[in-house]
Amino acid sequence: MTTLFNNQTVIAEPVLAVIAHMPTASLPVLMGDDFSRRLSDADFMRIAALLAQKSYDEGGCPIGAVIVDNESGRIVGKGHNTLVQENHPYNHGETAAIRDAGRIDFGRTTLFTSLSPCEICAALVHMRGFARVVVGDVTNASGTEPLLRARGVRVDILEDKRAIELYARFRTEKPDLDREDWIGAGAVGRPVGSSQS
Repeated sequence: MTTLFNNQTVIAEPVLAVIAHMPTASLPVLMGDDFSRRLSDADFMRIAALLAQKSYDEGGCPIGAVIVDNESGRIVGKGHNTLVQENHPYNHGETAAIRDAGRIDFGRTTLFTSLSPCEICAALVHMRGFARVVVGDVTNASGTEPLLRARGVRVDILEDKRAIELYARFRTEKPDLDREDWIGAGAVGRPVGSSQS
């Protein structure tokens, strides 16, 4: 099958943006294995960051994730946070990507996430047996990396400057939405550090 992206295609931001926005099931028409194997960790992280931008542009929380098969380099799942868009408290970037990938052996994959996973997503990553997680932003959020490592998940940090800047801007613009995404709607309007009572 002839694909649009091949080993002659220059890997640049517009190409990665098309990959980010194309449904995962349609990616084999867009790119073959020869192209997929050329994508680096930084390219996959850029796709996750572009998905974070997509969520931000939709009025949501800027977090994106991509799941890659370790052997073939194929993208098997991707997603972005849709807390606002779908009115769902746990449609985080990681959970959306896992849902998109479906029922596969995650032990043969790597998860690229634009922001350090929350505790729920970290637990799901461990429960599903991911071999590796690459985190694009530990500047704006961190804390679950040691937990994942203690549970046998390889964790690499590959900070993406634009993802960091985007999340910092979002946190400044919409602090209540940021808090809701991390700790729930009950936290909105309460001072940081206050108890739930």
